[in-house]
Amino acid sequence: MNVLTVTIATPADVSRRMLAAFSGKPQGAHLSFATADLLWKVLGPKRLDLLKAMAGKGPMTLRAVARAVERDVKAVHGDVHALLDAGVIERVANRKIAFPHDAIHVDFMLRAA
Repeated sequence: MNVLTVTIATPADVSRRMLAAFSGKPQGAHLSFATADLLWKVLGPKRLDLLKAMAGKGPMTLRAVARAVERDVKAVHGDVHALLDAGVIERVANRKIAFPHDAIHVDFMLRAA
């Protein structure tokens, strides 16, 4: 299964993972955020719904994604562009978009300030 792991990570954490990958140790697909606030800003509930609808489906049109989540195309358009800008989904041929993963694993710990 092709899983995207979403984490809250420091630059040092990302560097360690990158160095391990360069030395040949598989790391899997990761998306790291500096803070929980940033994670939730990019991956809010409606955007997570989009990713769930797209997971494992291959390339889809914007209209197909909107139909899958039963939302207006115009509203989905803004969320799709935010996910594209964040590198979570990608553009593919024929004006389609794809979430190239089968599942999302969110892994982080929140501590007292």
